[in-house]
Amino acid sequence: MAQTVKRAYKYRFFPTPEQAEELARTFGCVRLVYNKALEERTRAYALEGRRVSYGESSAALTAWKRSGDYDFLSDVSSVPLQQALRHLQAAFANFFAKRARYPAFKSRKKSRLSAEYTRSAFRWRDGTLTLAKMSAPLDIVWSRLLPEGAEPSTLTVSKDAAGRWFVCILVEEKIGPLPPVEASVGVDAGVSALVTLSTGEKIVNPRHERRDRRRLAKAQRALARKEKGSNNRARARLRVARVYARIADRRHDHLHKVTTRLVRENQVIAVEDLAVRNMVKNHSLARAVSDAAWRESRGMLEYKAAWYGRTLVVVDRWFPSSKLCSACGALQAEMPLNVRAWTCACGAVHDRDVNAAKNVLAAGLAESRNACGAGVRPQRGSSRAGDRR
Repeated sequence: MAQTVKRAYKYRFFPTPEQAEELARTFGCVRLVYNKALEERTRAYALEGRRVSYGESSAALTAWKRSGDYDFLSDVSSVPLQQALRHLQAAFANFFAKRARYPAFKSRKKSRLSAEYTRSAFRWRDGTLTLAKMSAPLDIVWSRLLPEGAEPSTLTVSKDAAGRWFVCILVEEKIGPLPPVEASVGVDAGVSALVTLSTGEKIVNPRHERRDRRRLAKAQRALARKEKGSNNRARARLRVARVYARIADRRHDHLHKVTTRLVRENQVIAVEDLAVRNMVKNHSLARAVSDAAWRESRGMLEYKAAWYGRTLVVVDRWFPSSKLCSACGALQAEMPLNVRAWTCACGAVHDRDVNAAKNVLAAGLAESRNACGAGVRPQRGSSRAGDRR
């Protein structure tokens, strides 16, 4: 049965000089309101021990506009400023619920340039989009069409470090499940092969960062030679950002193709719960692990499986998938990373990654049948310390 989900469509657009100037002012005002509200909240909590509500912050915003020092806040749309306060409120809610760290101030150079518009701050008519305080619609490159009859509820306008402008349109869309299939697959994430499937197939890792490493190093050397604060340095920084954007775009596109294929072809997909944050602390593996983007691919699998009626099972990270024989179930005492193929006492010859993917699939299928929903735990005899070794 089709379900209604909120889905974002991202498009690139090319603003006129007047629109770019208006958006730049909006970005600056959004950052100022966020930082000033954060400062007031921090002071109230430190000196008075009280929490400031969103209503108090909204009232303070009105007072700032009338104070004379910040009257320029009235020159931009009020909706992105109110949305900045809502984002700060959500950040504090996550902090007090111990889901996130204390909110940080937005930097003029390092923070993402963005502004969020709700339905009252833009006009959507006949396929054209016009923001508040603007007379002309945005020149959007419609790389794909919005769903028929979709009405945007929220827009997020942003500018990345490479100087590209984007608008992200949030709509409600009905998505139906894919036809059921009998196939199931276990997925073992890696570096040399992006993913290894329990069927024995290995999807090659394109290594986008490595392919552009020479171009990136050249651009970074040129940036290092430029004088700080000069226009030449600004142009060199832009060239570095464009190389990074090229790497990220190609990686993102490839991950979408791989995850979409896995979801379309399989009813149950089993993956490992990898501690990526801990892995990137290893300086020998950090670059390769980051380039593989395991966490991003898992996120794609999660929402695509939920959309299309598939089952994604996450196997416990301490499950000894590499040390377990998928043929007889014997558990090996050790399995160093340099061992890529091994022979079990039962006579089965294993490729390390394919064997791990088969074990992940078996554990995932067992977990999907488990009515309790408990995670798959390591077998008796395997310890956490031993698995880390």
